[in-house]
Amino acid sequence: VDVEDSLLAIGAVARLSGLPVSALRFYDGAGVLVPASEDPHTGYRRYAPAQVAAARLVARLRRVGMPLDSVRALLAGADPGPVLDAHLARLEDGLAAARRELSTVRALLDRPEPAVQIAVQITVPATALDAVRYAVGTDPSFPALHGVLLDADGDTVHVVASDRYRLAVATAPAAGASGRVFVPVAVVDELRGLGATVTVRSADGELTATAGERAVRTAAVPDEFPDWRRLEPAPAAHRVALDGPAFRAALAGGPAVRKDRDGIPYDAVVLTLGVDGELTVGGDGDGLQVGVNREFLLDALADHAQLTLELDGPITPLAIRLPDRPDWSLLMPVRLEA
Repeated sequence: VDVEDSLLAIGAVARLSGLPVSALRFYDGAGVLVPASEDPHTGYRRYAPAQVAAARLVARLRRVGMPLDSVRALLAGADPGPVLDAHLARLEDGLAAARRELSTVRALLDRPEPAVQIAVQITVPATALDAVRYAVGTDPSFPALHGVLLDADGDTVHVVASDRYRLAVATAPAAGASGRVFVPVAVVDELRGLGATVTVRSADGELTATAGERAVRTAAVPDEFPDWRRLEPAPAAHRVALDGPAFRAALAGGPAVRKDRDGIPYDAVVLTLGVDGELTVGGDGDGLQVGVNREFLLDALADHAQLTLELDGPITPLAIRLPDRPDWSLLMPVRLEA
């Protein structure tokens, strides 16, 4: 049988694979799916029957946004496991980023700008700012997290900070104040240690923060902080009372795995909740296992003598609460698999 007679026209491949003719021409030019033959005079492309399966594979991979380099590698015989896993991780990261952005948009839509700007003044203990400072974001892609939010409702002021991987919330009496003020981290750091309380006033586009005899004035930053209240966790399936010093020592000296996040290395530890309800640092034994960034967890524990750690599962956030105060924090888990 003449090989040329067994080849398929580009239109036939398009019908059999679901790829338009224009797409087949594009993938030829990109070196992804090169036809078995091409007439040098007319440019007429013909494909081997076996290439129909390859064309169908390309169609599926492109429907899920697989980059051309990865598609080309798979068709060339690359190990599919790492290539597919890497793309799935990119898709999951993109979905997580989209969810964060939509959460911010929803919060902004739920909280429309007032027609007339109202002056807001809130006073908080300096210790409340210190308690959440560790969780302030630094990612340049999320400037709305580069500071501390003061959210007062008349009875209580919540002092909130987050870097997307952790969220810290401290509380204090609001002394009748109501409203929200976002305080840039540079202002927070300039006033720390200068007084027992910090008073922040926002009016007419200007922010004034005072501690002791020091006053800092700067332009008010638009409040685009996400709706942190939606993130407060419900009671978890497992609540573990911890002795702060002993648990910190176990964390600091326990086994760790070197991981990487956005090109930055860090140590991850495995927390194992045994069937007897005892929490240990390490990956041995039966029970619930949750991976966590060791430095982040140590930051959240601070120097508290007693804490309660709440866990639901290996992919749900860990909640850390104080037994005698309404303060709480969340910490995103770390994938245990490589």
